[in-house]
Amino acid sequence: MPNSRPPTLVPDTSSVARESRLQFTPSYALVGVYRLATDPNLYRPVWDKVKHGTRRGAIVGLGWTVLTFRLQRAFVRFFLINSPRVTGLSHESLFGYKVPLDIVTYATVMFMSSQVEMVLAFFLSRNLRIARERAWDQTVKSRGKGPQFWGPYVEEWRVPPQVDEGGRWWYKWVRSGFARYLIRRVLLAPISIYPFVGIALSSWLKATQTAGYLHKPYFAAKKMTSHQTAVFMEEKKWDYKAFGFVASLLESLPIIGLVFTISNRIGAAMWAHDLEKQQHLFASGELQPRSPL
Repeated sequence: MPNSRPPTLVPDTSSVARESRLQFTPSYALVGVYRLATDPNLYRPVWDKVKHGTRRGAIVGLGWTVLTFRLQRAFVRFFLINSPRVTGLSHESLFGYKVPLDIVTYATVMFMSSQVEMVLAFFLSRNLRIARERAWDQTVKSRGKGPQFWGPYVEEWRVPPQVDEGGRWWYKWVRSGFARYLIRRVLLAPISIYPFVGIALSSWLKATQTAGYLHKPYFAAKKMTSHQTAVFMEEKKWDYKAFGFVASLLESLPIIGLVFTISNRIGAAMWAHDLEKQQHLFASGELQPRSPL
């Protein structure tokens, strides 16, 4: 007797997974960490490019730490801890609230870890940039996509948001490598010495800028204009804010944050792939332009 059951519709699991990730963009930062740690096609070429600089930088950084730790701890105690009205720090409290650790030691470790990270970045220098580019390229390649995958920009809203084109010079400046270094290492460095809160606050302040920087290769692949880029990021501003916050939080971790600058490229590339899939759906008419939220 022939089977009279109606055929079962099998959902497109890849599409469901993509939509789930797009609904919670911080997951891409975690996916980037996972892939860098487990995919030999990603971590091997990255390590081959940075291993020599990492070893030299680690030796110099360790020597600097051993030689100057006591001096820098005295500096932290004298200039920061003894000025609680300015910094909010004391030997046992943060803005009057007791915390379960030695504030002087914590602030010193955070202060020195940023210096050691700068030493590592100096020795890695150009090779770290190449490693990040390789991570992006290899991630895209692993998805089986070539240059033809990245199509022209397609508007996803019925009425695009208005963006301030008059002040775009500062937006371009803050996305430059020098500006990112200045903001992270100079302007936000004093905040980072505060336990837990400092890293979270500085990460939130630079979240959108970090996310936009990580997606520069995506915008370039689509040949998007500065106006299109601004509109696209404005339409997805909370997605960029959420992803950028987690990405910045990972990069702000002492020393190991350099590793996360690479994994974030992988996560950003994974997100770009899913965004482009969505762009294809709008271009084909399967998805219709949506109304602003």
